[in-house]
Amino acid sequence: MIEVQNLTKRYGPVTAVNAISFTAQPGQVTGFLGPNGAGKTTTMRMLTGFMPPTSGKAIVAGYDVFDQSMEVRERVGYLPENVPLYRDMTALGYLMYIAEIRGVPNRRQKAMDVLERVALVDRANSRIRTLSKGMRQRVGLAQALLHDPDVLILDEPTIGLDPLQVLELRELVRELGRTHTVLFSTHILSEAEQVCDSVVIINRGEIVAQGSPTELRSTLERGGRVFVRVNVPAETALPSLQSLPVIAHAEAGMDGIILTPADASADPRPAVARAVIANGWDLIELRPLAVNLEEIFLELTRVPEVTAVEPAADTTPESEAMQ
Repeated sequence: MIEVQNLTKRYGPVTAVNAISFTAQPGQVTGFLGPNGAGKTTTMRMLTGFMPPTSGKAIVAGYDVFDQSMEVRERVGYLPENVPLYRDMTALGYLMYIAEIRGVPNRRQKAMDVLERVALVDRANSRIRTLSKGMRQRVGLAQALLHDPDVLILDEPTIGLDPLQVLELRELVRELGRTHTVLFSTHILSEAEQVCDSVVIINRGEIVAQGSPTELRSTLERGGRVFVRVNVPAETALPSLQSLPVIAHAEAGMDGIILTPADASADPRPAVARAVIANGWDLIELRPLAVNLEEIFLELTRVPEVTAVEPAADTTPESEAMQ
């Protein structure tokens, strides 16, 4: 499993990750979500032993990432966002080379086994430079699986895959989640909702929510904002809806109107529906705003935090070393 306690990473005066804490359980897929610059990649690099934290603690597969970095690396399979591959090697040759570095026995057989898991056996003898971007991504996933690690850390694993490959990879990640601890970073929020058992949302270096997608949805629907769409322009309907006693604020957005209730414990939808009927408008849509993971994500990250900023991923010396 992965246990993170008050993990912090600073680059001089800039705080990339600010005292975050979360747990990823064995036998589950934990989604790690956040906008660009939120601190996802920095966190993953600390968990794999690539870079030390400034403070805090992280236990991966029973070992401390700072004091027992080599033990952690032996038990972690890591797929970085930009997969480092030797383009003039064949897929099989590359995996056998990685297996030799890791001390994996029966290198050829193990390499063929993981190529089969990622549906790339038919391209085993192709040079990596001749493979499509999606196929190269699958070679990267194969190297992460090569030593049968206890923990898998996957940073944007579906980048560059076609829709069929994405479906296949989602199924593979779900399968891996049954026997491994999987930390799965993605920007495709519908993908996280389909694949992940639990979700950690990070914004500007701080965790803003965590739990199962169902729990997050339930929490934010209670007393949360609602969305209404009628058959007249939003600008026409705004003044009337804004004047309702149950509404604190109304704004145009998402091809309709977003309403913030005055009382978080009360549901404003009945009053909104009555106002729409009283004005003679046709009600097209009326629902809680946070009804799926994408809207939860936007709800939690739409107001900028001021406590932490992560530098652009490609500007740090560490990120240059990863390329």
